[in-house]
Amino acid sequence: MRTRIKEYRQSLSLTQEQLAKIVGVTRQTILFLEKGKYNPSLRLAHKIARALHKSIDETFSFDDED
Repeated sequence: MRTRIKEYRQSLSLTQEQLAKIVGVTRQTILFLEKGKYNPSLRLAHKIARALHKSIDETFSFDDED
């Protein structure tokens, strides 16, 4: 999985901690998501995309090989 969370988060001048609080997870979860080491639930993906003012498809790219 690849994400554009970091790019979009930084464009909004949000820290990992701030985004984590908005969507109700830990900063470490945001870190793992940004590195592609964690696949979010659909609910979490929706919350993150909404917080970043993007669609899920814009924010996340899921490869068939993962």
